[in-house]
Amino acid sequence: MARRIHVFDPPERFVAGTVGSPGARAFYLQARAEARLVTVGVEKAQVALLAEQLTELLDELGRRGVATVPAEPAGMVDTSPLEQPIEAEFRVATIALGWDPRGSRVVVEAQAAGGAESASGFSDDPGGPDALRVLLAAGPARAFARRAGRLVAGGRPSCPLCGLPLDEDHICPRQNGHRH
Repeated sequence: MARRIHVFDPPERFVAGTVGSPGARAFYLQARAEARLVTVGVEKAQVALLAEQLTELLDELGRRGVATVPAEPAGMVDTSPLEQPIEAEFRVATIALGWDPRGSRVVVEAQAAGGAESASGFSDDPGGPDALRVLLAAGPARAFARRAGRLVAGGRPSCPLCGLPLDEDHICPRQNGHRH
C-alpha cells in the first residue's frame, strides 16, 4: 500500500482530544480543513510531551525574536469535543516537531510505525510510514499546546508520593506496597 501523508497547511482546526472517562481514555490528534478530517491515535504521554515541547519551542522563538508568540492566544480557545466520526487513520509511533522559517510556522508531524523513518523526522520518502503533517502559525500552535496540557491534566489525580494515578486500587510503591 502506498504511503499516505495527510498535510494540513494550515488546518481550520487541530486539537488533541479524548474518548472515555479518566483512567480509560483513548487519546487522539485531529486535524480538519473544509470537509477533510483526519484523526490519529496517540498515547497520553505523547500528548503531554508534545504540549511541553511545543510550549518550549514557542517560548524560545519568542525570546529570540524569531516569531511573535502570544502567551495566551485571544479568541483561539477551543473546548469543543473531537469531531465525529472518530476513526483513527493509524496509531502514532513518533512525533516530530520543527520550525519552518520560510513560512514562520510550527510543523508537527505524527508518523505511524514502520517504513524508513528519516533522522530529521520530516520526509516525503515513498517508503516511509503514513504521517499527519500540520503547519501552524504561532498563535494556533500555542492554543493547541494549552488545550493539550489541560487535557492531560484533566485525568485522574496523581499520588503525592509516587506520582502514579490515584484510583480505588492504588498501591503506592513509596509506601512499600500499601494502599494510599
